[in-house]
Amino acid sequence: MATQLPAIGLVAVPGRRRRTVDLAREIEQRGFSGIYCPSLGDGVALCEALALVTERIPFGTAIAPIYYRQPEDYAQTVSFIHEVSGGRFRFGIGVAHAPSLARRGLAAGRPLADTREFVQRLRATEGAGELPPVVLATLRRRMTALAGEIGDGLVFANAARSHMGFSLAALPAARTSAPDFLVANMIPTCVDDDLDAARAVNRRTLSSYALLPNYRNYWREAGYGEEMDAVERCIAEGRTEHIGPCLSDQWLDDTTIAGPASRVREEVEKWYAAGVSTPILVPSSARGGQLKAFEELFAVFA
Repeated sequence: MATQLPAIGLVAVPGRRRRTVDLAREIEQRGFSGIYCPSLGDGVALCEALALVTERIPFGTAIAPIYYRQPEDYAQTVSFIHEVSGGRFRFGIGVAHAPSLARRGLAAGRPLADTREFVQRLRATEGAGELPPVVLATLRRRMTALAGEIGDGLVFANAARSHMGFSLAALPAARTSAPDFLVANMIPTCVDDDLDAARAVNRRTLSSYALLPNYRNYWREAGYGEEMDAVERCIAEGRTEHIGPCLSDQWLDDTTIAGPASRVREEVEKWYAAGVSTPILVPSSARGGQLKAFEELFAVFA
């Protein structure tokens, strides 16, 4: 097992927010290397709580969508979190996905240009105080290169491990070797002695991502053209409920972690070897909800 435990993805959903804060304390006590909060359920708000209820563990957003709030407004909030946490917070930002933007009456513009402008305005905000490190959500090489140019790290989500070397080659060598430059990936993870059952959970998780053109383009680039062709046929024919079977076990094992405890630990090691300094495990369970998933994940690294 690696000397450093992986990080964990954490979401606070209505009705379980206090329990989520308790989970964060337990994650810290168990020695995991970080907590990262997606936009679902307001990850920025959760990070404010983490700044106050934890003492040592690094944490951050993965990610806060840049179109949801003005950068000057974000600057005030993230500077507060940075200060009260003692510098443990990383501000992960990204353009998010078209469906989530559409639900808010928003539309993405030019991802690269808009991200660059957002970071410039964030850092130029007067009176906010010291800002945290800024981490860019990335998938394709141009955004990866931008993270190397203007960011303090990058975070993938659902990346293909076999393609990671190609992706990270877009970074300057000085960035990949810098100890404070975050290279992270959010990885759907299901712990279960029944490998097929665990894979089925992850397959359901990622089926919705297969509906998104940017992800299909990325996975096609990663060598999964046959799977993406099948997905697109399902979409064209209105059979989106059949997307899951289009996604091969080879693709699934390249983008997620599933199986019994020993296999989960081995798969985490492979992500470290692929160049991901901070694997972020996002747990689901074949036998229960979020709390059961955390119980199973904690047992793997006990």
